[in-house]
Amino acid sequence: MRKISFLVLVMAAILVASFSFTRRSEQEIPQTPAALGKMLFFDPILSRHRSISCSSCHREKYAFADTSATSIGELNKKGSRNAPSVMNVSGSGSFFWDGRASSLEEQALIPIANPAEMDLPVDSAVRRLNDDVQYLRYFMAIFKEKPNAKNLGTAIAIFEKTLNTYNTPFEDWQVNDNDSAVSASAKRGFQLFNGKARCAGCHFGGDFNNGGTDYRNIGLFDGKQLQDSGRAVITRSPDDVGRFKIPNLRNVAITAPYMHNGIFRHLREVIEYYNDPDKIVPHPINRDPLLSSPLHLSEIEKEDLENFLRALTDKRFVTTPE
Repeated sequence: MRKISFLVLVMAAILVASFSFTRRSEQEIPQTPAALGKMLFFDPILSRHRSISCSSCHREKYAFADTSATSIGELNKKGSRNAPSVMNVSGSGSFFWDGRASSLEEQALIPIANPAEMDLPVDSAVRRLNDDVQYLRYFMAIFKEKPNAKNLGTAIAIFEKTLNTYNTPFEDWQVNDNDSAVSASAKRGFQLFNGKARCAGCHFGGDFNNGGTDYRNIGLFDGKQLQDSGRAVITRSPDDVGRFKIPNLRNVAITAPYMHNGIFRHLREVIEYYNDPDKIVPHPINRDPLLSSPLHLSEIEKEDLENFLRALTDKRFVTTPE
């Protein structure tokens, strides 16, 4: 039985490797670091059992976000946080919900080694790339050196930096001066966003994320049912308990579920939460004063706010079928 099981495993590994090789060979040979990074991003070679890739949790048709509340890693291991979109991250100053990485190059390597994600030590990933005839040739051609941790992280980061999207109805309206690009409801929603709804207190700047370096406690930590202490995991500071990185709002309408734990499945649920947080989490710890009182939004105002947020969706995603 052991011999049969061993042979099955060997054959499975050969089939997976063959599939990966065939898929890569069908693509154009990468000529730039970004093209190589894209290839690596979609290739399961960077996971322990070659079963998942970066794109498994950062799904392209959902603006490179996940559709699971918390991401599923190797061997169906369930992570503790939702995988955010990696679009429009080139201007961000920190990465992950708790800001554990200060550069995209650093960020790119962490999921590879994380046991709950791709579960492959970085040195093992590098060794695997060096043993792969194609990748060895690609790295030598592009970086003039063999694969190593630094150029692996660099390639993926450079690809991620190309994922900027600003071809939205909002830009057509605000930048291109096309008054008919968004509905009257979305225009009212923009006013609410900057006023009564208090959204702009945290979500401001080009990507509506305060530069990607700010952290806030929106009330999703109560020390009981909600125990992820967020930024405090990194800083060990009591002041950071329950604080998480402010996400950008580009393509937010298609990046559900929402929040660090994927607690909300629909955009309207997010709006309902902010409208009256105490109804959802009655006893939060250290919640930001900005959320200290209900917004008292009417049903029409909630709809207007949602329509504005939908206007931040890049046109390339408008035809997303699911």
